[in-house]
Amino acid sequence: MEPLYIALICVGCVLFILLTAAFVLFSNNCITRSDYVIESADAPEKELKIVHLSDLHGKRFGKGNKWLIRRVKECNPDFIAITGDIIHKYRERDIEVAAEACEKLSRVAPVYYVSGNHEMRSTRYRALSKQLKEAGATVLDDESISAFGVKITGVNCAHIKGGRFYKLNDGEGFNILLAHLPQYIDKYAMAGYSLTLCGHAHGGQWRLPFTKIGFYSPGQGLFPKYTSGVHACGNMRQVISRGLGNSQCPLRLFNRPEIVTVTLRRPQDN
Repeated sequence: MEPLYIALICVGCVLFILLTAAFVLFSNNCITRSDYVIESADAPEKELKIVHLSDLHGKRFGKGNKWLIRRVKECNPDFIAITGDIIHKYRERDIEVAAEACEKLSRVAPVYYVSGNHEMRSTRYRALSKQLKEAGATVLDDESISAFGVKITGVNCAHIKGGRFYKLNDGEGFNILLAHLPQYIDKYAMAGYSLTLCGHAHGGQWRLPFTKIGFYSPGQGLFPKYTSGVHACGNMRQVISRGLGNSQCPLRLFNRPEIVTVTLRRPQDN
């Protein structure tokens, strides 16, 4: 083989490696935004905008998570809901990242937080919970709060399978449930919630290009049904975040980190 051909092959290989590396970096660090509108006769008179974040797993988007904070500010939310796995169970440094993020997010809008499975597996969850509260977040561990004309309930991730969320809903007005695991959608609907915000599935980790099909989710297995977007179950709507960070699967493919906004309003007159 002539030296010129060898050189061209080498250059092609280098370019392929560089383009692949650039694509992977883009897929895992460039935040996208998904906007949804939920209409309900029980919604507050004034339109309500929620930013929904999930599965940060201790990741930083720039120093002090400045790129994440900037994108959230652009959404101009009334409040911010964080639905678990803000840390990774094996990395103690994530508590610092989580507290720092909550402190900065709470300057943008009130922050309501519930735990995920990684918090429940951490031996330092009590310390994390305390630090998140000190950072300005409202930690809803099997608790409810009335704000912005709705009732916001958070269920501790360890208590989801036991159905603790049934006892937390009084059925009055518009009830929002923050729960980490999306696969219990039918139970959330049976408990009478109007809207549930979930995460956990990471969008299926890797997604088929130009589709909403993910490959795998813990608790759902291969080609899971509940990985992103809006899902209806009776009168309830469930909005699932694809999340921001990574866990055991270290790379996202065709599945960029996601900020979700949910605009809640009464039905519009035609």
